[in-house]
Amino acid sequence: MQQPLYGLIGGKLGHSYSKIIHEKIADYTYELLPLPTEAEARKAIDYLNTHVLVGVDTETRPSFRKGAVNKVALLQVSTYDTCFLFRLNHLGLPDFLEEFLQNDVLKIGLSLKDDFAMLRRRNQKDPRMGNWVELQDYVASFGIEEKSLQKIYALLFQEKISKSQRLSNWEADTLTEAQQLYAATDAWACVRIYQYLEELRLSGKYRVIRTETPENILED
Repeated sequence: MQQPLYGLIGGKLGHSYSKIIHEKIADYTYELLPLPTEAEARKAIDYLNTHVLVGVDTETRPSFRKGAVNKVALLQVSTYDTCFLFRLNHLGLPDFLEEFLQNDVLKIGLSLKDDFAMLRRRNQKDPRMGNWVELQDYVASFGIEEKSLQKIYALLFQEKISKSQRLSNWEADTLTEAQQLYAATDAWACVRIYQYLEELRLSGKYRVIRTETPENILED
């Protein structure tokens, strides 16, 4: 059976997405749809182009050999309720996907310089030319000094994002459910953080205070 080129995660995402966050997987639905053709990938991009903003993240299989760096294997692009996982090790980075990364759809990411560096190993066009927001810089305007997605999310929502799958094999023939959830959650969390803080900024109903991230929220 041909492996899917992307997974579609959707359904009842609502206030919190990952089973790792609330440990109530029954409250949410998870779906993986096969994508055997490039035409289906184009349909995903057509859908994403109807949105004002998306969250973006990438995953690369870790290398444990000195000086060896693998090509980016997975590109995650998420709206508030749907996340597409593009398996770049199967699909490559076709023109229509490169063009999406450079177009006017607002794209939210964290530590984007790392994602850009990995994407440029696969593409011909510079993704930095697109409409991007670096979440680390954006949250700093609210007095948030944390740099990791896990800590920023914990500060804002008192919920945990697991990082246990970070060093797993992203080039595996089949990604496990845990890998898919991990990958999708990171891209989706960027959208949730940005939308939450934008609502606060527009309302003006917030003030900056110094607080510590609860340790139990950060424990895996």
